[in-house]
Amino acid sequence: METSHVLVQGQEHWTSKDGVKLFLWNKKRALNTTYQGTILFIHGSSWCSQPTFDLYVEGRPWSSVMDFFAAKGYDTWCLDNEGYGRSDKSRDINFGVENGAQDIVAATDYILQHDQLKQVLLYGISSGALKSALFTQWHPERVSRLALDAFVWTGEGSPTLVERRKMLPNLVGVQRRPYNREVIQSVFDRDRPGTADQKMIDAFATASLALDDSVPTGTYIDMCTKLPLIDPLKVVVPTIIMRGEFDGIAGVDDLIEFFRHLPNPDKHFAMMPGVAHASFQQTNYLLVYDVLSSFFGQTPAEFLAP
Repeated sequence: METSHVLVQGQEHWTSKDGVKLFLWNKKRALNTTYQGTILFIHGSSWCSQPTFDLYVEGRPWSSVMDFFAAKGYDTWCLDNEGYGRSDKSRDINFGVENGAQDIVAATDYILQHDQLKQVLLYGISSGALKSALFTQWHPERVSRLALDAFVWTGEGSPTLVERRKMLPNLVGVQRRPYNREVIQSVFDRDRPGTADQKMIDAFATASLALDDSVPTGTYIDMCTKLPLIDPLKVVVPTIIMRGEFDGIAGVDDLIEFFRHLPNPDKHFAMMPGVAHASFQQTNYLLVYDVLSSFFGQTPAEFLAP
């Protein structure tokens, strides 16, 4: 990744999951800032972590969300799930949601030990939100606050999943799907063309295709055939649901019903105007950052005993 125009230099790290190598990218908080917490970012189905969370685009201020939060005093990490980017792609599986949640177990094992922490702030987008929520069900003690962006619960009211199910005959039994500029462009155009700047899309595609020429089918298949994967009653940590105005992956009513069942009273629902599916790559990306920054930086609440 390009580092000559970033606020802080990144460092690569490696961990393993039962012998599978997983790639982690870390940017420490900027000099002369007060430590605010440690964020782990989890990517979605169609691209890996560094282009999603640490992309430099000339003329696009704070294009890297990792730089944005490093400037605010956060240590930031991102993970290439198995089957993506620089992580191991050798196993003959389709790398579904549960496998991705197991990657987060391994990643947090490493991060918590490396930085001598007890908890992280966890952000996941799209299938990354499903992985993050499932991980949080397993290990709530490791997550101080959870952000679920472009999340889907039952799939009810999702035009994207209606179209994706038509692809199932071409996905079932196939471990990977083709990945090229046309595929990347289609993700930005499917909900509301024009919500992302073409210059950004082109830079994003160049960075992504340098790391992957195909991507796993597993999360697509899981989102079409296995929902719901998450029990909101088991997501017990402070949580925000972030939903772009034009995002077609989840119906608003579906998300509100999920939100209603979340047991922690410290819960938030953010509708983000002018935003489609890939939040950090949208023209309104700074609005998305503000939503997330407000949630992660919120003063901890004191709750009355029952």
